[in-house]
Amino acid sequence: MTNSAVFDLLFNEARTYSHWLNKQIPDDTLREIYDLCKMGSTSANCQPIRIIFVKTPKAKEQLRPCLFEGNIEKTMAAPVTAIFAYDMEFYNQLPTTFPHVDARPWFTQTPDDTHNHAFRNGTLQAAYFMLATRAKGIDCGPMSGFNTAMVDNVFLNGTSYRSNFLCNLGFGDRAKEYARLPRLSFEDTCQIR
Repeated sequence: MTNSAVFDLLFNEARTYSHWLNKQIPDDTLREIYDLCKMGSTSANCQPIRIIFVKTPKAKEQLRPCLFEGNIEKTMAAPVTAIFAYDMEFYNQLPTTFPHVDARPWFTQTPDDTHNHAFRNGTLQAAYFMLATRAKGIDCGPMSGFNTAMVDNVFLNGTSYRSNFLCNLGFGDRAKEYARLPRLSFEDTCQIR
């Protein structure tokens, strides 16, 4: 695959999908995607992402009341919905993931400090996951239109996890999508100093 084809696959032709073909994603493929995602860099290799794959009809029905109205139909139709969460106690894994020094104090000075590291690095890992998903030829539909407290209560209760955002996964129905929306230019968003 040429560099141009890789860029097209990951960015230029990639879309946020709302319509899905009736084609399932095997559990082994989800494992393969995670195994790519986990190789991305995080602060002190802290790896705070936690993912709940909502796939069964029962789990989908549990998710339904957590969704904002505009996200219900597309989420129910998606083969899989990933709940991207972050672990507020990620630092407990640091003796394994960063064994050459006790890095736990770096992340536990205050609750806000812990949250910021968990949220920031968990979000970064979720982006890695979406790129790995696209690299495997599967489409993504990330969204934030849901009740986080409800999702946390239904899917994360009794854990130290907190939901970040949802992402529908599947094979997008290209015939039903709008044309790509405009993007802001370099000049609109960037500075070189």
